[in-house]
Amino acid sequence: MRKRVASCFVLTESDESRPIAFYTLAATALALADLPQALAKRLPRYPTVPAALMGRMAVDAAHRRRGLGQLMLLDAFSRTLRSEIATFAFVVDAKDDEAARFYAAHSFLPLTEDGRRMFVPMAEVARLFA
Repeated sequence: MRKRVASCFVLTESDESRPIAFYTLAATALALADLPQALAKRLPRYPTVPAALMGRMAVDAAHRRRGLGQLMLLDAFSRTLRSEIATFAFVVDAKDDEAARFYAAHSFLPLTEDGRRMFVPMAEVARLFA
């Protein structure tokens, strides 16, 4: 954070200062050639498009299965939508198959053959808040 590479957002319980969940956000770019053809053909012919990267997201083991992952994801979506900087997509790197299933359940699409780098267009995210 001090080097301005990513911003960290932390959730704590109101009566404690101990974090129970967190995520990081950073700017990134996606190669136009890596996007599905149906999306890429509607975009300007720049080599890359701007995106937001959720670099890490975690929920304390004692607080899992309470919907906090979804809450943190929606918070990250909201912050990205409110930004005044153009962002075409929201990107994540799923650390394992369970994380990939979580993101797929939230409309993320695979960017890589292994399915671990995933994205959702910000137009889809905006519909969640409409």
